[in-house]
Amino acid sequence: MNRLSRTALSPAGPPAGSRARARLQLSKRTGGVAVVAALALAAAGCGGSSGQPASSGSSSAAAHKGGTFTILASSAFGVADPAQNYTLEEWQLLIDTHDGLVQFKRVGGLPGTTIVPDLATAVPKPTDGGKTYTFTIRRGIKFSDGTTLKPSDFVRTFERQFTVPGPTSFYSEIVGASKCKPKKCDLSQGVVANDSASTLTIHLTTPDAEFLDKLALPFAYAVPASTPFKLTGNHVPPGTGPYMWKSYNPNTQAVLVRNPYFHVWNPQAQPAGNPDKIIEKYGLQVSDEVTQVENGSANEVFDGDVIPSDRLSELNSPKYAHQVHVNPLTADWYFALNTKRPPFNNVKARQAINYAANRAAYVKIGGGSSLAVPTCQVLPPNFPGYKPYCPYTAGTDHTKWTAPDLAKARQLVQQSGTNGAKVVVNTDIPDKALGEQMVSDLNKIGYKATLQALSGSVQYPFVQNSTNLGKWNVAWSAWYQDYPAPSDFLNVLLGCGSIHQGSDASPNIAEFCNQSIQSQISKAESLSLTNPTAANSIWAQIDHEDTDQAPWVDMYNPKQIDLLSSNVEGYQWNPQWYILIDQMWLK
Repeated sequence: MNRLSRTALSPAGPPAGSRARARLQLSKRTGGVAVVAALALAAAGCGGSSGQPASSGSSSAAAHKGGTFTILASSAFGVADPAQNYTLEEWQLLIDTHDGLVQFKRVGGLPGTTIVPDLATAVPKPTDGGKTYTFTIRRGIKFSDGTTLKPSDFVRTFERQFTVPGPTSFYSEIVGASKCKPKKCDLSQGVVANDSASTLTIHLTTPDAEFLDKLALPFAYAVPASTPFKLTGNHVPPGTGPYMWKSYNPNTQAVLVRNPYFHVWNPQAQPAGNPDKIIEKYGLQVSDEVTQVENGSANEVFDGDVIPSDRLSELNSPKYAHQVHVNPLTADWYFALNTKRPPFNNVKARQAINYAANRAAYVKIGGGSSLAVPTCQVLPPNFPGYKPYCPYTAGTDHTKWTAPDLAKARQLVQQSGTNGAKVVVNTDIPDKALGEQMVSDLNKIGYKATLQALSGSVQYPFVQNSTNLGKWNVAWSAWYQDYPAPSDFLNVLLGCGSIHQGSDASPNIAEFCNQSIQSQISKAESLSLTNPTAANSIWAQIDHEDTDQAPWVDMYNPKQIDLLSSNVEGYQWNPQWYILIDQMWLK
């Protein structure tokens, strides 16, 4: 989702985006040099899918069960209703309490991006030219309140996406969705349930190669048909997973306990959890979180990206080597360039600042080389369609960034006729240092740049809304995947259809629209249904063409730190869900 978790989304708008900055609590940055030193050991020795998962149903798995796993977070995740919540913080818990028709395989490493059947008995092939999916629903599964799961429960699940509402464009292609309103939605023609035959058929208005990925998101997780159309607030509706929500108070804690009605039906999608109870506590300072995890009174620091630099230096000790895990994220930190007004309506001016951008400085601000990797392109590494490409660097190796090329940048500024232009750099207050570096980079090549820093809650809606395009030229942003598909970056962020005039939910901040590239996007999306390999080749080409057109200044791809107590085993890093909480166990 995008960098800001939404509590109120327009039912007609685009998805709030890809994996949110609020979901990762990336609103503060630590000192770069200290972080680099502190994490050098941890980054070299940990991460990936370290730790071996217990085999569900084995005697060793039974030996791992028990205890209370305690997570510490500085703040809660807001409204708990799965139809609306758009935060990693709750999603990491919802995958343990709820299930969808399909799921991302619950393992570490690249296999964790594979779609497997969950409440459905198999992953179906679409029919009707890719517009119809028919699922057979497993029989005998019960919700945590004891009611039996039925195919018709999914009708209410999807209808609630439009009445609560959530980020409804994920499912806007379901037949009947266009007529849904906040207080009324009838998807009986698009989501057809046959409880006696235990089948569910979903009809789309147009083929969607990513529909199965979208079905694996918590928005589509089954809730009972009796669940009200309105927002449930801090009360999570019953689910079918190994755990259930005992309580949630955003001022104190969330408590998950075992679901007495759960049994394993597909361990690849929903394995049995290990802890008897999972508690997430709120309100501590991050340094205090570290102390409690170090002394074993808690098990995980959720806010690993904002651990103070002095505590990170402490964690560099061999004593904590087994407890610190660092993993790359499929995410971008970038500056969008306003392509609708001078100077950056000129492609040469956009390319100029890309040549001038000191990505080493941005990486240092972002936490150093252990927590950030410089990039010039939209797609992140280890992602479908990714082929390394960086034309905006000194030297002749265009597969990676090495240093700015100020001479080339100044030459392009002169050729564009924009030398001396006034430029406003917009950022949020927590990331002011990034904006100050951008101001410096611009001034070095002949522009007259100034900084405009807004509060975090204001900045993102401000730069999305086209009515404010005359007030800024460069805008900071960040993006984290919703699911592993190139369109989640290239179409959502830079596609013509992601420009919504006058809306605070218009994720194409640069308002970049290239019809030739858009035609290739349509071709790649269509081909993804039948030939994903060929589609990924087109996505790679699109990524490189977008980079050449330079609607952004890409800065870096971030990494994530997980700090665990010494008695935790079974750590796994899933590319979709990140840390798999319920698969760890306590010694």
